[in-house]
Amino acid sequence: MSTAPRAPLMSLDDALKALLSHISPLDRAESVPTWDADTRVLAQDLVSPLQVPAFDNSSMDGYAVRSADVPTAGVELKVTQRIPAGHFGQPLLPGQAARIFTGAPLPPGADAIVMQEQAEAVTEADTTRVRILTTVQAGQWVRYSGEDIRSGDTVLMHGQKLGPAHLGLAASLGMAQLWVKARPKVALFSTGDELVMPGDVAPADLRPGTIYNSNRFFLRALLQRMGCEVSDLGIVPDNREATEAALQTAAEQHDLIVTSGGVSVGEEDHVKPAVQALGALSLWQIAMKPGKPFAYGHVRRAGQTEQAHFVGLPGNPVSSFVTFLLLVKPLILALQGAAHSAPRSVALRADFDWPKADKRREFLRVRRNAQGGLDLFPNQSSGVLTSMVWADGVVDNPAGHTIARGDTVNFWPMSEWLS
Repeated sequence: MSTAPRAPLMSLDDALKALLSHISPLDRAESVPTWDADTRVLAQDLVSPLQVPAFDNSSMDGYAVRSADVPTAGVELKVTQRIPAGHFGQPLLPGQAARIFTGAPLPPGADAIVMQEQAEAVTEADTTRVRILTTVQAGQWVRYSGEDIRSGDTVLMHGQKLGPAHLGLAASLGMAQLWVKARPKVALFSTGDELVMPGDVAPADLRPGTIYNSNRFFLRALLQRMGCEVSDLGIVPDNREATEAALQTAAEQHDLIVTSGGVSVGEEDHVKPAVQALGALSLWQIAMKPGKPFAYGHVRRAGQTEQAHFVGLPGNPVSSFVTFLLLVKPLILALQGAAHSAPRSVALRADFDWPKADKRREFLRVRRNAQGGLDLFPNQSSGVLTSMVWADGVVDNPAGHTIARGDTVNFWPMSEWLS
């Protein structure tokens, strides 16, 4: 037995910094219809070719007037025209008003809008007049050209991950296509003779020692949510030759290879030596719970200098899930050239006790309750996947820290993590 001292555990922050130091954004980009750009990452700045609004317009249904014509309430003006949205009016002369509708261009000469609730139509034999029931200030209810966006403004920066509001903004500038980063190509596979795919064997027929492969399902979903093109390479048998063949195949066409389990030092753990034979591997012991074991490396493409990134996640499902969100998600964002920031924590009350401090930084599965506090899932084992279904977030609990009922803790909403 080796008597060499164990290397100290690496902090999560240091592990993330070390991981991202190996990542450069992919240099591939493509033009896609703005319709289809949701969740994609912008590959170049979006510069406005026009003013928004493009012209001074009314923000209300009402009457366009010259403010100088309405020094006091009760003034009557002659209504000389009607301006719906999409139509331009004629110049407004002194003593005149124009019936106008939301979004319609302000006619030349007008400098204010009176909302229809503050005006009263007065109909005479052959003339329509309007009585203004309030005083008027220049500029009221007017949306001026360029008050939102000026021509030449950079409205979206490259590296921005696009959502519905971004797409609407791009469309408002006439952008039918957007240049976005190519989707990272990710190969996903599992190793282990104990793994069985759902549907292949009925629960009643599972052989002793076998389990259903759950990790691959949530990892695939997480990768797809991150905007990746995922190739599922299935379950690789527990032997060195098959593992090397799977890694080499994955490296040829993919930017990243993701596995879970199989990177330990047991006789049946073939991923570690296979990756080392085809590239390089670093095994990190991270001071976090769940999720201490983590592997990062690369696999060379045959006959090329290019290489695919490799990530080996823990085999326990909760460890794999949490480690993905804390480390693999930032890696994928970096491949896309997108900025990464930790989930925004919320200070909430703990309605539970956690009396035993751990040497590692802990992520406790919790759920908000009707009283505004947090309840703790009773079993915090890294193999209990039901805790991730039950929880709506985690408590980020520092190393060496206990929690007493009523303490304020840092809560990370799962919605932030999965966004």
